[in-house]
Amino acid sequence: VTWSSFLIDQFDNLEKHTHWGIEFVERYTKFVKERSEIEISYAKQIRNLSKKYQLKKNSREEDEYKYTSCRAFLMTLNELNDYAGQHEVIAENLTTHIICELTRYIQDLKAERKSHFHDGRRAQQHIENSWKQLESSKRRFERDCKEADRAQQYFDKIDADINVTKADVEKARQQAQMKHQVAEDSKNEYISYLQKFNKEQNEHYYTLIPHIFQKIQEMEEKRIERVGESMKTYAEVDRKVLPIVGKCLDGMTNAAASIQPKMDTKQVVESYKSGFEPPGDVEFEDYSMSMRRTVSESSYLNSRGEGKPSRSNSRGKLWPFIKRNKLMSLLASPRQPPPPPPTSPSPGAVSNGPQSPQQPKEPLSHRLNEFMTSKHKMHCLRSLKRGGSGPEDCSHLPPEQRRKKLHAKIIDINKEIQKEIDQRDALTKMREVYIKNPHMGDPNSLDPRLEEINQNIDKLQLDARKHEAWLLEVETRLTEQGDPQRRQSGFYDSQATTPVNNNCAPVNRESPDGSYTEDHSTEHHLKSRSTEFDDDFDDDDPLPTIGTCKSLYPFEGQNEGTISMAEGELLYVIEEDKGDGWTRVRRNQDEEGYVPTSYIKVFFDTNAKGAMTYI
Repeated sequence: VTWSSFLIDQFDNLEKHTHWGIEFVERYTKFVKERSEIEISYAKQIRNLSKKYQLKKNSREEDEYKYTSCRAFLMTLNELNDYAGQHEVIAENLTTHIICELTRYIQDLKAERKSHFHDGRRAQQHIENSWKQLESSKRRFERDCKEADRAQQYFDKIDADINVTKADVEKARQQAQMKHQVAEDSKNEYISYLQKFNKEQNEHYYTLIPHIFQKIQEMEEKRIERVGESMKTYAEVDRKVLPIVGKCLDGMTNAAASIQPKMDTKQVVESYKSGFEPPGDVEFEDYSMSMRRTVSESSYLNSRGEGKPSRSNSRGKLWPFIKRNKLMSLLASPRQPPPPPPTSPSPGAVSNGPQSPQQPKEPLSHRLNEFMTSKHKMHCLRSLKRGGSGPEDCSHLPPEQRRKKLHAKIIDINKEIQKEIDQRDALTKMREVYIKNPHMGDPNSLDPRLEEINQNIDKLQLDARKHEAWLLEVETRLTEQGDPQRRQSGFYDSQATTPVNNNCAPVNRESPDGSYTEDHSTEHHLKSRSTEFDDDFDDDDPLPTIGTCKSLYPFEGQNEGTISMAEGELLYVIEEDKGDGWTRVRRNQDEEGYVPTSYIKVFFDTNAKGAMTYI
């Protein structure tokens, strides 16, 4: 079926139909464009949703992703992000393969349609002009025939009238002949135009118009075919991303399958395990013993002379009257000035001279301070503390959490050290290049930066050793707690056998100036009653380090309250000079004491909190 056979007279209707066809293509293109915008908007919203719930750096949520359920959720978010990417691919393919192609095709289609209908209208105009010429010649022929008839009738009338002259008759005859000749010419012209019109009309309806209609029909069929191809592409665009979308969904399913409840509950143990032992039984404290005592028995001197009181009585009787009052009086005594810096490299001759810390009661106060900071902490669940950033050594954390925190800090410090070493190596190579090629730069200009990097490396290495010492300490304690024999030995027995201070307490009980000798039974009583001391003084954390120091000279601290050090040794500062010329330092967790401030060079940490003095 061809349009030229059945629609030869429907030129205007075909023009309207083809115009509607182009509008339909434009409407379909607009539909695909809006679908593409929806896909882009959907992908954007999905990406924003995934980004909103993604793990943020340096946030509290980092610790949550050690659980398998949280990691599965993170994997789901990543797959969702890839899923959003596939919707972006759909939008891109719709734009590239349909919208852009149809937009160009519509422009070409409009131009082609305009050309075809222009040819049709021109042919139509031509046949209409031929028809007008035919009608004009026909009307002229008709008019000339009527005039010839009138001229003939007039001649016949004149010729029949006897009163008319011969000249008038001749004139009428000539006029009639002329009109007949004009009519004949008009007839010939009309015949000519008629033949021409019939020929052109035949050519118009059987050659020109069918050819034009055939082209318009082909154009319309191509348009319809192109729309069908676009619809097929529309479906294929979605079909192409289905495998990847399926992989994304499979990834989400695998993420859900990777959740392990047993491992998550085990991770809770690893996260919050404190390392403390459950608390033991609370001992009975017999306060009724005081009612049976006599007046002489209530005195402190008689109680000392009669022997060591029992564990249950000493808490109620001895501690409130002697320990607290005597401690306050001991802490109130001033220190003596420290020795001056030596003029020779070896100041050993004056290190133990009369200018060492020589107050009568300083050794005891120092020993009590040491006893408070280095005492064996009771591993009890009731003493677990939470919250706050805490000191640098993480002593505010339970042992197991402290070990993990210190281990992580050591890893970070080692990374920083490696970074500084890499920078130093790079600058060293650059310096060697400058030395070989002076025109490239001055090698001495790199010295300040190299010196700064070396100082940073020294400081970081010192921090690493400091944290390693703390880590070794906590691991040792955890090992001791894990020993069943140690756990069965009892808390008080371990306190009785553990010295109060490893290095700062000499064997003799004579003070540095020889004016005071501490009573052995009182000191033994202080050792054995450490837990009662803790009950009255709740400060069971060691003094935090506020910096480091390097010894400039050797110092032999053999007197009470001092600590010996070698030249060039690095120590931790836990209490700065209060104006008396002495600085309190620590070598390890259980070895600390005072050294002359003039013998050391102090490097304070800018972010460290000030040391607290226990009074």
